[in-house]
Amino acid sequence: MAVYAYRGRTGAGAVAGELEAADRMAAVAQLRSRGVVATAVQEKKAKTGGFTFSFAKQFGGRVSDKDLAIYTRQFSTMVDAGLPIAQCLTILGEQSESKTLREVTTRIARDVEGGGTLADSFRKFPKTFDDLFTNMIQVGESGGVLDVVLQRLSGYIEKAAALKRKVKSAMVYPLTIISVAVLVIIFMMTFVIPTFASMFRNMGAELPLPTKIVLAISDFTRQYVLFIVAALAGFIFAFKKYYSTDQGSQVIDALMLKVPVVGMLVRKVAVARFTRTLGTLISSGVPILEGLRITARSAGNRVVEKAVMSARAAVTAGRTLAEPLRASPVFPPMVVHMISVGENTGALDQMLGKIADFYDDEVDAAVTALTSLLEPLMIVFLGVIVGGLVVAMYLPIFRMVTLIK
Repeated sequence: MAVYAYRGRTGAGAVAGELEAADRMAAVAQLRSRGVVATAVQEKKAKTGGFTFSFAKQFGGRVSDKDLAIYTRQFSTMVDAGLPIAQCLTILGEQSESKTLREVTTRIARDVEGGGTLADSFRKFPKTFDDLFTNMIQVGESGGVLDVVLQRLSGYIEKAAALKRKVKSAMVYPLTIISVAVLVIIFMMTFVIPTFASMFRNMGAELPLPTKIVLAISDFTRQYVLFIVAALAGFIFAFKKYYSTDQGSQVIDALMLKVPVVGMLVRKVAVARFTRTLGTLISSGVPILEGLRITARSAGNRVVEKAVMSARAAVTAGRTLAEPLRASPVFPPMVVHMISVGENTGALDQMLGKIADFYDDEVDAAVTALTSLLEPLMIVFLGVIVGGLVVAMYLPIFRMVTLIK
């Protein structure tokens, strides 16, 4: 029996503790029987002879969405062609470009050849294959439709990766501009402005106020650059630490939804991810309560996660899914209405897929609008900062030239 540390939620609030179980899935089952919805279950490391051993850490790790999508698509193709599962896994373990996938697939193949189920073998590597992946594998394995489920799963991974790329592309431009601006400012403050400062001191004339301010900032930056870097690193560390707490992530994610333009993009991404994930799970045969639990954990935003878990509790109590979502500020009325129609017509998975397709296009439009808005703002930002520094340095020279004339 291994010892597992867990965090989760009950009707009374957040809980945490430890328990003994044969494996991670048994630990999750124990927590469910106690009425605890687990948000994190991790095996405690066992120390032996001064060395720390952890199977999950030694074997298995995160892989890119691209590698996982290709892996799943190839697995689906081989299963559809009628190859035995063990042979499919052996081939995948030999040809995958990802070292992590090669290692874990080889071990999964050994487990399957030894009589283990495919889903349980995949569950031994939670860092590589998440709950959505393993639950869909289990449904496909037990229903004899593994090839169909793998096709849906690979399509989901590809679309989720495309959505993630869209959001990243919106952030690349402003981050690049800001980084360049910071480097230019540091260079000017460290190397260029001190040269002007020595020249101005030799002149002995009264300097304009903007020039005095820039010279003071330059002197401060050169003297306390280590303290500035340390303070910045400390702020980043404190921010990450605060965000890792339940309260911190709840507060920051709620604020992100209220930021103009960016908040709308975050909301659209959350809706697209929610509908795509839940629709894929339901269409593959995963029970809706389990689907909502997995969807909540993969939401990427604590406000959305809380809304989905509230919806799950409502569905457990016999209510519809649309009713609790209507009270959430994240889900627009159109989305809630379409989900309600899907529930009433028995085509919830199809309706969720249509919503996801629509919001994928909405994310495209939001990214384009955000980029269009940021471009002039970044140009103005660079012009004001760099231009201000240049003007402040040349003001004394202009004054001196005027006096000479």
